[in-house]
Amino acid sequence: MNPHDYCQQKAAKSGSSFYYSFMFLPPERRQAITALYAFCREVDDVVDECHDLSIAQAKLEWWRQEVARVYGGTPTHPVGHALKDVAPAFNLPQEQLLEIIDGMAMDLSQTRYLDFKGLQLYCYRVASVVGLLAAEIFGYQDRQTLKYAHDLGLAFQLTNIIRDVGEDARRGRIYLPMEDLQRFNVPAKDILEARHSDAFRQLMEFQAQRAEQFYEQAFAYLPAVDRKAQRPGLVMAAIYRTLLREIAADGFQVLDRRTSLTPLRKVWLAGTTWFKG
Repeated sequence: MNPHDYCQQKAAKSGSSFYYSFMFLPPERRQAITALYAFCREVDDVVDECHDLSIAQAKLEWWRQEVARVYGGTPTHPVGHALKDVAPAFNLPQEQLLEIIDGMAMDLSQTRYLDFKGLQLYCYRVASVVGLLAAEIFGYQDRQTLKYAHDLGLAFQLTNIIRDVGEDARRGRIYLPMEDLQRFNVPAKDILEARHSDAFRQLMEFQAQRAEQFYEQAFAYLPAVDRKAQRPGLVMAAIYRTLLREIAADGFQVLDRRTSLTPLRKVWLAGTTWFKG
């Protein structure tokens, strides 16, 4: 299996909404975004699947060294080889790949966030930076598109946090800011023990409104000249906003279940959004 086939298999296997957003891209851009996505999956899997802290830290350090090898021309991992092929052609900065790893490393040392400002740093590293790299791959003429990419990545991560509240709690993590829990009188223990309440629903409505604001802000930044090039992000936004609204319509029952869209619905949303432009 060549490196790009490995990345393609990694992306397809995940079933992520991200995968559906670049299915209509031309081959060279699809290959690049798939390599980036596979990199994100590899470092995210280190945090989610490795339960020994010291081993997880060592693996993330290995990936930092692998990123250095990518830009030095001597990668050893299939994903590293794929990134070496695409990074120069699409101007992917080494420091941004390292920032993604720094974001993943936050999960090893931090399970709570006091306020939204602290959460924003995490979201920037694990999602907005990915958006900025993706914008380079998709192409743009107006640098204001980077503001769109930044805020759209943040909106996606906030949607992920809403969807995964229960799953994250079972790992001992609460990404919802503690200041928000206090504001809505929701004890952290209720989230960890999956106790749904009216107060929790109101808390989640507030989180969803914040995510929606970032979607709207992102779209307001996107210049008309770059709208066609940035269609993959718009595809993903259509999928993620639909998911967010499904969760809301279900009353934010996210503590003991995970809401998802069927592959067929994702394909339909991807197709209609892409061809609508």
